[in-house]
Amino acid sequence: MKIDPKNPADLSAQIAKAIRDAIMSGDLLVDERLPSEAELAEQFEVSRPTVREALKRLGAQSLIRTQRGATGGAFVNRLKFEDAYGQQITTSTLLLSMNDVSFATACEARYALERACAPLSAQRRTADHLATMRAEAHRQSQPGLTDEAFCASDVAFHRALVDAAGNPVLSYQLAGAVEAMQPLMNMITFSARSRERIVGLHSAIADAIELQDAAKADALLDDLARYTQELAQNVISDREAARAQS
Repeated sequence: MKIDPKNPADLSAQIAKAIRDAIMSGDLLVDERLPSEAELAEQFEVSRPTVREALKRLGAQSLIRTQRGATGGAFVNRLKFEDAYGQQITTSTLLLSMNDVSFATACEARYALERACAPLSAQRRTADHLATMRAEAHRQSQPGLTDEAFCASDVAFHRALVDAAGNPVLSYQLAGAVEAMQPLMNMITFSARSRERIVGLHSAIADAIELQDAAKADALLDDLARYTQELAQNVISDREAARAQS
């Protein structure tokens, strides 16, 4: 592992990248103990505070963990998909907001990805996945539920549908689609949509998944996608008309 001291990039960032590259290449294995701060400082020819900052960067990315005591130190961590969900959601949210992605584009992407999961979800769903979907559909039917709580329940329903596919790679990839895109879609359309219709579609989707009817689940998700798009178009048209009159 080496760095370029003449490189204008932050030295701690260079060290963090060198260690991260070693982990990704397999030169540093899971649970392997990293050299001590003093040893790393000597190896990279930097101060210990610089090394300490690099290790903090790696810890923030869950690539290493630290242990105290005589047998302690910094160790290569086994990064789990669940631990990376937050980063995926944050990145997706930033991409949507910073690049001014249209509602139609976000909606198209979200439902295309989710419909791709439907066959696997129908085949592999467990009792827990079905129970979550049923519970969220029931929660959404409660008359006193706030818009924010309805949106959160909507996310939980679709999260269970995706997780029912039993594929952690798909769940990770769809974390951004469901938990970053869907709240954006919900907050745009919540004032116009029919909760009764949403609950009906969600209940029917859960039925199809329970019956392992992938084609039916796909058709229902298509219905939900088209309904969401129609709502958004109406909301956006109304807003544009209001602006034109003001």
